[in-house]
Amino acid sequence: MNKENTIIPDPLLLVLCGPTAVGKTELSLQIAEHFSCEIIGVDSMQIYKHMDIGTAKPTAAERARIPHYLIDIVDPDEDYTLGTFIRDAEAAIQSICSHKNIPLLAGGSGLYFKGLLNGVFDEPVGPGKESAADKKKKEKIKQDLRERLEEEGREKLHNELAEFDPESAQRIHPNDVQRILRGHEIYYATGTPWSKHLANQPKNSLRYRALKIGLTRPRNELYARIDQRVQQMAEQDLLSEVKNLLAMGYDKKLKSMQSIGYRHMINFIEGNWSWEQTLAWLARDTRHYAKRQYTWFNNDPGIIWHDVGEKDKIFDDINDFLIKNIP
Repeated sequence: MNKENTIIPDPLLLVLCGPTAVGKTELSLQIAEHFSCEIIGVDSMQIYKHMDIGTAKPTAAERARIPHYLIDIVDPDEDYTLGTFIRDAEAAIQSICSHKNIPLLAGGSGLYFKGLLNGVFDEPVGPGKESAADKKKKEKIKQDLRERLEEEGREKLHNELAEFDPESAQRIHPNDVQRILRGHEIYYATGTPWSKHLANQPKNSLRYRALKIGLTRPRNELYARIDQRVQQMAEQDLLSEVKNLLAMGYDKKLKSMQSIGYRHMINFIEGNWSWEQTLAWLARDTRHYAKRQYTWFNNDPGIIWHDVGEKDKIFDDINDFLIKNIP
């Protein structure tokens, strides 16, 4: 078992997860202020610099209220993996604990949560332990997939992923090239779908003592908030943010630029969609993303679910957890 799978009994962690637009940001600030926390972002898009409006990052004023970690840490063209996130999150946890505060992990990226809290599976041809032959095989798989991506396109690869790993295909967006390729790499290198590797991880072997709280709200309210957020992004000029990124030289095919919001603006810029279509499909795709997030988090039996308005109950759960675990 590698370092990333080692059980770490301390320190205590608080986790606040849930779908996009459910209301995590404001509640995380309130929890942090009440329980002396610092916040670690668990969001695969808020890590990128220059991408503020489309990722709904905490504002400068919100970050001034409470220290935040893992926001604005890489450029949009940098490769940021699950392993990198785990290392960065572990460093942030140690830093927060050195301040005698409690780490509060808040966000909606389920795979990041799972990797940090449960560890990552050991691949038979994983980095650092493969033989020369295995390493050559791994590079050949990657090269073949890159060539296929160029020749056949991401849609074909996503459809193929759905054939041998339907669970992964369901949670991976057809535009998420990096994870589509990752699903293929794992399958062709190990003979086992990515979803099976994840399912075979011990479900109760938490690397930290953590209280996991999931936030929800009535579906019609969530969708109304998503519509409102889309209008707000338009008013904040997400279009100019995307134009600026393109002017800075960031390719439209980058994983970061193909994320929700950014690919929509690119389609408008290129004349593929009208402005009305762009906003409508941005709202639609955000709703679909929220559904996928719910599906992911609902598979974790360790999450305690609360309506976002149940602040008193959430605070009681946190208080009970801390009392039981702090000598």
